[in-house]
Amino acid sequence: MNSNLQGGELMAAGAKRVGAGVDVSKDELEAAWGEQRLRVANDAGGWDALIAAFRAAGVEVVALEATGGYEAKLAYALQAAGFAVARLNPRQARHFAQALGYLAKTDRVDARMLAEFAQLIAQHPERERYVKALPDPQRQYMAVLITRRRQLVDMLTAEHNRLALSHERARKSIHSVMRVLERELTRIDHDIDDHVRTHFQDLAKLLDSVKGVGAVLIATLLGLLKELGQIPAGEISALVGVAALSRDSGKRRGKRSVWGGRAQLRAVLYMATLSAIQHNPVIRTFHQRLIAKGKLPKVAIVACMHKLLIILNAMVRDNQPWDDSKHLKTA
Repeated sequence: MNSNLQGGELMAAGAKRVGAGVDVSKDELEAAWGEQRLRVANDAGGWDALIAAFRAAGVEVVALEATGGYEAKLAYALQAAGFAVARLNPRQARHFAQALGYLAKTDRVDARMLAEFAQLIAQHPERERYVKALPDPQRQYMAVLITRRRQLVDMLTAEHNRLALSHERARKSIHSVMRVLERELTRIDHDIDDHVRTHFQDLAKLLDSVKGVGAVLIATLLGLLKELGQIPAGEISALVGVAALSRDSGKRRGKRSVWGGRAQLRAVLYMATLSAIQHNPVIRTFHQRLIAKGKLPKVAIVACMHKLLIILNAMVRDNQPWDDSKHLKTA
């Protein structure tokens, strides 16, 4: 949380606001708010029971921990019911729990910890910084398609790797599986193209004006980065995980590094940046300048990822296509 959080300010910001936490598993939900507890099934009936209980208690903010997708339908149901929903990275949630002294980890402990996190957000004067609206249905579906595409590519890569070392008796089976995966990948790519044309044609055309930015990155940005063009450059780079973060303490100045962020999106951005270094004059010039200054190859590539993302963010914000002459000035 922000270092500016202080008890007096929080109470002044809204002592009557209530936060709730929900620990999510595949089959059950463990909820906590105030002194209350409620365990329900992770299904439509359970969601309705939670919504009714939260409304009766005056809950405004609900904190959930991302659990591989088991929390998604609940999060959308809560948002549709009018609650502000904060989905926490498991690492962030665990660090917060440890800071509060919660060393044990059970469903009940996690729900209590998430409730305290939600209470903190609910009373914060700038809570909109910590509670983000969930994607609209079109972006949700795009995210599903992109995730499935990545899974198919991973499986196809694994079969390719097995083929090189496989016994001749296994190769027929491997080739058969690869053909199935390739057909599915073609079908998913077709579905992605159709969805982009139907719902994001103008935005996709804008992004497609950038050399090095192809269909996969465009679809990934549409599905996994709804904030593109909506937040400042520093926030978007930190969100993706390409911002150099400080590690300073006192007089010590630590080595800056990038970490965290949205790994799936960052992997696609990395591949697009390699293409942009070859074919985009702005990114190529920027990369050459960094290498000439003695930057390590990986450092230069990450810096190019950062620059490309910042330019894309500005393009979407201003609804302006790529302009070589404009961006070369800052390369």
